[in-house]
Amino acid sequence: MGRRKRRGSDISGWVVLDKPVGMTSTQAVGKVRWLFGAAKAGHAGTLDPLASGLLPIALGEATKTVSYVMDGRKIYRFAVRWGAETDTDDAEGEIVATSDIRPEAAAIGAILPEFTGTVMQVPPTYSAIKVDGERAYDLARDGEAVELAARPVEIHRLDLVETPDADTTLFEAECGKGTYVRALARDMGRRLGTRGHVVDLRRILVGPFDENAMISLSKLEALRHSAPGEADLATCLRPVETALDDIPALAVSSADAARLRRGQAVLLRGRDAPSFQGTVYATCRGKLIALGEVDCGELLPKRVFNLPADPAGVTVSKETNDVDHA
Repeated sequence: MGRRKRRGSDISGWVVLDKPVGMTSTQAVGKVRWLFGAAKAGHAGTLDPLASGLLPIALGEATKTVSYVMDGRKIYRFAVRWGAETDTDDAEGEIVATSDIRPEAAAIGAILPEFTGTVMQVPPTYSAIKVDGERAYDLARDGEAVELAARPVEIHRLDLVETPDADTTLFEAECGKGTYVRALARDMGRRLGTRGHVVDLRRILVGPFDENAMISLSKLEALRHSAPGEADLATCLRPVETALDDIPALAVSSADAARLRRGQAVLLRGRDAPSFQGTVYATCRGKLIALGEVDCGELLPKRVFNLPADPAGVTVSKETNDVDHA
């Protein structure tokens, strides 16, 4: 019996989606995958349904580079409502504690240094953290008591942007992987002698992708139904190697590229051979070939990419594709 044919096209690249409020990250990935008719798709960092903004979606071979984007810095703009704490630490949850205290801007600004640098943070009870193999939010929804341990997170910058009224303060935070903005709002509220929860959250940067690159679902849908000769979905795809922005690139010969594709190491010779050790991505005539490690003058492939001869020339069918949502 022959192998079952995989549904969808071998299209590869990044879509920098402006996720709308009310949609889960999984739903957003499924929608984008369907629009492009892609065989594979994934995202680089979950956004809660309440949150909007930048959700990098990897299609095809780009899924092999997701971890490099997820490890990058992220910037969030968010609003905290003072006087109430919820069981989810955002506006979707039930209020579990209240306070009549409303902190002034000076008091808020004074504590911000305590929440920058390496900070010990207890994730929200309603989070994807696993407890004995189960997601914390599943246990919480079943009424079970969930105790999550504090863990170190990196908050590189935390700025007070505006205080529009006594109940609300707007912030901008630049942080590392694993930071929960909801938990940050909760902890600031407690530190200020009041309570707090997030009422608005928008992500504007993830790794190499910023808000200027974002595109809405409505725009993607319009491009999918554009007339022949007009701009189409392919124009929205960012190259796979965009995710590798912080990694050195290394040009190799056609012969070495063929070896790398077979999973074989290549010797780096000549004056242009790198003198350092570490991770690089190899290209041949501008085409991404592999991710690998340079060690003692040798390049050992770790991830091999199977991209078309002209990645920029890929086309996306405007016909309905029989592709399941991710």
